[in-house]
Amino acid sequence: MKPKTRIQSEIVTLSKRLKSISEKQKAYAYKHCFSHIARMTSKGIVTCTDCGHSWKGENIPSSDHAECICPHCGSKLEVMKTRQRVFKATEYFSVITTYKGYQVIRFFIVRAYRKAGYQAKCEISEIVQQWIAPNGIGEIIARLRCMSSMYYDLWNEHSCMELRSNSNHFAYDITPQCTYPHIRIMKKIRRNGFKGKFYDISPNAFFKAILSDNKMETLLKVGQIEMFRHFIRSNAGINEYWAALKICIRNGYEITNPSEWCDYIRLLKHFGMDIHNSKYVCPKDIVSEHDKLVKRRNDEIRLEDNERKKAQAIENERIYKEQKGKFFGISFTDGIIQVHVLSSVHDFIEEAEIMHHCVFSNSYYLKENSLILSATIEGKRIETIEVSLKTLKVVQSRGVCNKNTEYHYTGEHTFTPFSDYTLIYFCSFHISYIR
Repeated sequence: MKPKTRIQSEIVTLSKRLKSISEKQKAYAYKHCFSHIARMTSKGIVTCTDCGHSWKGENIPSSDHAECICPHCGSKLEVMKTRQRVFKATEYFSVITTYKGYQVIRFFIVRAYRKAGYQAKCEISEIVQQWIAPNGIGEIIARLRCMSSMYYDLWNEHSCMELRSNSNHFAYDITPQCTYPHIRIMKKIRRNGFKGKFYDISPNAFFKAILSDNKMETLLKVGQIEMFRHFIRSNAGINEYWAALKICIRNGYEITNPSEWCDYIRLLKHFGMDIHNSKYVCPKDIVSEHDKLVKRRNDEIRLEDNERKKAQAIENERIYKEQKGKFFGISFTDGIIQVHVLSSVHDFIEEAEIMHHCVFSNSYYLKENSLILSATIEGKRIETIEVSLKTLKVVQSRGVCNKNTEYHYTGEHTFTPFSDYTLIYFCSFHISYIR
């Protein structure tokens, strides 16, 4: 990609002037990027894969993950009992430095080739440079890479280091195995709160955050590390929570569970509660207060869902009348209990609200082969009955909260609207006739 801005042109020029990685840095990369192996044979012969020296390992423990020191090169080695002779490994290494007013993060791919009896070989190649201007704007100088998302770390190491267009692509934000400990940092970055710790955040994201956003700078300086890390990792908008965050900072309230706290603040806003009040914003028990609002919101959602179902049910009124209209007006009684067919969707709504069951929410009015009736005594609902129009049998009969009532047929009563005798009578003289 050709540079299009002044900063891009300057970075391209400066990139070519950077010094190559030093021998000291290469040695550090090899030492700290890989586990160093002592190959041990079944005969007890130990070989250092760093220098190739072999010796009789008489005093080496036989347990797994045992360690020893090479008597020739002094390397600390992990003993591996194996017949394997060749050991290959690839890792990433980074160097953090400054150059001509820019913060620069350099990434190298490090390959180690070790063969028993030979001195180890190490190859290191620079693949990515992250350049960050004092205003937080970043540019990427990198080699070509495989375009497949599954193999984003396959680099064409023979390609040129050039300016790349998609500077925010995750492939360029590498997590190295280790970083050279002697780092150089811009004065502005130190001024904006950096004290040498990255808190498990990539340096690129860390530096850009405190250089480009004074709110993120404030979070870092006051010690709200979890929130600082949360906004970087989640890309959540800090402005939405800033008013509440200022209350927390003012009251010395440390947020330890950022995602839960943010969810809690959104719920406070939803219910119109005061997010400038420390009583709400700085709860002593965030879990309990969060759960209370979640329950309240869930109840609200259920109510809203029920209202939507009611609106939809009114639209389904026509279908219900077409399917069951011929049964409307049917009713019978034994002198105490009256039974009648629910003749509208509105009747289903009332039945469900009073009886506290799912005759409405589960859309029984749309079940083609079911007929729903309500049993009452002096106008008070007792049970709701479902009759199958195929078998002319009671499918179920439910009282309040789906419980049986004292009038429910159990085999002991001689005559109730729910007995087989009653159903046969009802079905024979009403449903069968109408059908």
